[in-house]
Amino acid sequence: QVQLVESGGGSVQAGGSLRLSCADFGRTISTYNAGWFRQAPEKEREFVARINVAGGGIVYADSAKGRFTISRDNAKNTVYLQMNSLKPEDTAVYYCAAGGLGNHLADYPYWGQGTQVTVSS
Repeated sequence: QVQLVESGGGSVQAGGSLRLSCADFGRTISTYNAGWFRQAPEKEREFVARINVAGGGIVYADSAKGRFTISRDNAKNTVYLQMNSLKPEDTAVYYCAAGGLGNHLADYPYWGQGTQVTVSS
């Protein structure tokens, strides 16, 4: 079973950058599509970006286009989310997911515990 652990979250000022990492302790993430989701307080979890097993098929939410970049290094069993030009509305817990084919939570059977991102203005 895939075992996902996110890291790289923190507090930054608006306009700053963060790089999130998702490591697979099960060392099988290279066999799955993967994605990033986020959940702000009192809001539903929403799609951010996804990537296929070969590093292609990349899709971003409108809120992420032009600012965020998803990538992966299968040799390191890791998926990344580079976040630039951060805005206060990006504040949320960010979750790594694997095994999905689309942009919906139900498409992904494997999830990490999340990492907090806080953007201040």
